[in-house]
Amino acid sequence: MLFDDLSLAVTGGDLIEVRGPNGSGKSTLLRCLAGLLAPRQGRVWRRGGIDYVGHKSGLCERLTATENLRWLTSVRGDAAKSTAPMAALRRMALAGAAHDLCGAMSAGQMRRAALARLVPDPAHVWLLDEPLTALDDAGVHLLRDLIAAHRLRGGAVVCATHRALGAPDEERPNKARLPATRTVRLGP
Repeated sequence: MLFDDLSLAVTGGDLIEVRGPNGSGKSTLLRCLAGLLAPRQGRVWRRGGIDYVGHKSGLCERLTATENLRWLTSVRGDAAKSTAPMAALRRMALAGAAHDLCGAMSAGQMRRAALARLVPDPAHVWLLDEPLTALDDAGVHLLRDLIAAHRLRGGAVVCATHRALGAPDEERPNKARLPATRTVRLGP
């Protein structure tokens, strides 16, 4: 058993960081929240849309970043938003690599492309598994801004991470309007 007696409520504006050593159940918890795994005991109630970005990019390496994002928006039923992929890539500072095959990108570019799917996403809750992996300082800043904007719109974020994802209070935009980051600790 990875964890027990865990109760977690996620509401609009929340940023919840799930922390713990490797193998403590962080990714498993996110997969249960996403509906990819069923908990052995207990229940998960979901209301509203959920978007899950896991350890792996979820992108086809034989397609360009733009093609991958077009496919993802069409799966979500947003095919009419043909400009969404390019806007998302610009937001993640990947416009220059928009037509590069994902398989030829660096690990950091691939992570930015995977996270770009969140830009046009109306999902209420984002589940992010180690989203800072392979990101440089500029990429971390972009992700923090993206998360803050999502939270200000009433969205929530639950992420498994070893590093703080929430901006420090002195750097946090609109800090009076956002709830403080909460931490859930798993493992010893």
